Amino acid sequence: MGAFFGAASKREIALDVFFGVDYHSHLGTRRAGMVSCLPEGGFQREIHSIENTPFRTRFEKDLPGFRGNTAMGCISDSDPQPLLVRSHLGFFSIATVGAVNNADELIETFNHIGHQFMAQSSGEVNTTELIAALINTQTDLIEGIRYAQEQIDGSLTLLIMRDNGELIAARDPWGRLPVLIGKDDDGYCVTFESFAYGKLGYVDEYELGPGEIVSITADGYKTLVEPQDEMRICAFLWVYYGYPNSTYEGVNVEVMRYRNGAIMAQNDREQGILPDVDYVAGVPDSGLPHAIGFATETGTPFARPFVKYTPTWPRSFMPADQKIRDRIAHMKQIPVPELINGKKLLFVDDSIVRGTQLRETVDFLYGAGASEVHMRSACPPIMYGCKYLSFSRSRNDYELIARRKVLELEGPEGEEHLAEYADGRTERGTCLLRSICEEMGFASLSYQTLDGMLEAIGIDRRKVCTYCWNGRE
Repeated sequence: MGAFFGAASKREIALDVFFGVDYHSHLGTRRAGMVSCLPEGGFQREIHSIENTPFRTRFEKDLPGFRGNTAMGCISDSDPQPLLVRSHLGFFSIATVGAVNNADELIETFNHIGHQFMAQSSGEVNTTELIAALINTQTDLIEGIRYAQEQIDGSLTLLIMRDNGELIAARDPWGRLPVLIGKDDDGYCVTFESFAYGKLGYVDEYELGPGEIVSITADGYKTLVEPQDEMRICAFLWVYYGYPNSTYEGVNVEVMRYRNGAIMAQNDREQGILPDVDYVAGVPDSGLPHAIGFATETGTPFARPFVKYTPTWPRSFMPADQKIRDRIAHMKQIPVPELINGKKLLFVDDSIVRGTQLRETVDFLYGAGASEVHMRSACPPIMYGCKYLSFSRSRNDYELIARRKVLELEGPEGEEHLAEYADGRTERGTCLLRSICEEMGFASLSYQTLDGMLEAIGIDRRKVCTYCWNGRE
């Protein structure tokens, strides 16, 4: 996905931005960058790969070069950024987060007028460069941001830093990601995760509304474009992406996950499918709080039958090669034999996307002596690849295990009955669960319902994006 962190202050600010970006490392896996607005004018910028080395390690040696009272940085799941842009709109730095599904069409419109993009080693055009080009077609920076958001099919949240030290933050028109402003005695910061600035001594100041654009300086902030009423914030922020300490739209991530697990347990009990197990456990790490809620509701002991070894492999998905990612995921799983051998276990995972690593986890548990492995998903079956934030790396919907199983069970006709397949109480839903259990080796499987997940989030459900589950935009 990705994230940014920026700050404008009356003091040297580089260290705040360094730690603020580092605290967003769970949101991006490929590249990161930092830019500071130098006191003598111009920018200092560094971009590094973080696929095999954490952000903090890669940027620590660069810190002395980042001087000044305004700076920004980002974590990216895709292209190198922030970029530096010179145009008739001025000299500025820009970082973007989102998805541009019509990039090829937009690039072609620029090719027709002779605009040349800088080709990356992959041969692709940097998405942030494309966004900057769209912005630069307009006569005003703010109108350019709005124009870019209107032109893309997908989503666009961005942060710009001008060479005068002003930060401009723009939330996606549908508010698919949060943008929050923090305040301390010397200035302001802007970012995604509220806990990041809390650890740096800032307090909650303001949360941008959908489509809102704000200007931020050391002296304050002001709204340049008013927010709209409608919103579609990503549910996965609470289910998976968000860090436990963070709060979006007034709802804390960890609290939501406890509540979500409890609702899942209640649903199982009402349907008479709650299994008799020795322990309830979470698939580390984001499955743990959902499992705690499930265990508390059922009165079943919570345990950690295996733990992840993270000192040398902090993130299993960093390497670009899927086979290497899978091998690292396996190497990280350290069993606690006393909690596995001969035990009946119920695991809760945040989601089941393709199922590759989860199948290896189940095999690992049976290999360690588990007698039964039951599985619960903290969200409904994923039927559509995300087209707004690239939650799933799947190249097409049929890489998603639930969608693939529908095709296997009923062929193309199953496309007309996805809602039934997503409901475990229907005949088709029961068939889907049975088929996944057979492939994955689960003793039983159930998914959180869409209603249950939205109840756990607790905000107006019309303001939550549910595209991955029901295809509704």
